[in-house]
Amino acid sequence: MTTRTRGLTLAAVTACISGVSIWVNSHGVAAYGDATAYTTAKNVASALVIAAVWMIARRLTVEHARGVGPTAFTRPSTARHRWAYAYIAILGGAVPFVLFFQGLASTASTQASFLHKTLVVWVALLAVPLLKERLTVWHGAAIALLVLGQLGLAGGVSLRLDIGTLLILAATLMWAVEVIVAKRLLTGVTPWTVSMVRMVGGSVALLTWALLTGALPAVVPRTGDQWLWVAVTGVLLAAYVLTWHQALWRAPAIDVTAVLVLGALVTAALSGAFNAAPLAAQAPWLALIALGGGLVWMAPRPAATRRPVAT
Repeated sequence: MTTRTRGLTLAAVTACISGVSIWVNSHGVAAYGDATAYTTAKNVASALVIAAVWMIARRLTVEHARGVGPTAFTRPSTARHRWAYAYIAILGGAVPFVLFFQGLASTASTQASFLHKTLVVWVALLAVPLLKERLTVWHGAAIALLVLGQLGLAGGVSLRLDIGTLLILAATLMWAVEVIVAKRLLTGVTPWTVSMVRMVGGSVALLTWALLTGALPAVVPRTGDQWLWVAVTGVLLAAYVLTWHQALWRAPAIDVTAVLVLGALVTAALSGAFNAAPLAAQAPWLALIALGGGLVWMAPRPAATRRPVAT
């Protein structure tokens, strides 16, 4: 199995986790009430899970004693590293989460889902000039099918830019830039480092904002159900972030972002099984998404790819 294939396989795992998370979060945010408090609580839970898993992984690796190896935490050594860490923590792991969930509270969920799934388009536009990735005919056809499938699932989208739409669009653009920053960073630091910076640094930023705005008491779960939602969604987010950065380490940013759209198949299946959503009407659009994901998988291997770092 090639490095790219391992990366795409991990991206497929991330897509499955994403599909489950979207369905679970739609129920969790309703149970919590306050969208910003909810996302802060689950992000903190995710950071704790990632930190715990990282410490266990470090204990199990031979290189632990020497501070090297794939589980090593790479300290920022240059100004470029420090700026990249700051972007990933604040404009990747904090601000866009707040924007997205606030936007979700004031616009149609179908509109929000479609805008979020355009992430692959923005990443492709940025990855070609900034990462020198190839955008082949296979990629162009795949992205067209993925966008068309998402548009069909959404039942069309409004061109009216209300405040909710603008917030979600802003969050999606921040995450697209984060993918580019993370991909460049991964040529010199480990995926574990990027995951830790994103979720631990982002959680500190979110808690600081909650403290300054007097919203900190609302972040702490008050009922057993809220604790359960935070725990479940925190574990899912941790799994998503860890597998996502491992995939991005091994495969081109355009490829892994396109494969991530396959999460829509999982969300649709869960909605059909538990919410009685009409899958038959969605089947043609889901087939387009599956075909788009397949085209990415079959796209010609890049002539030259950045080698993952050894430490």
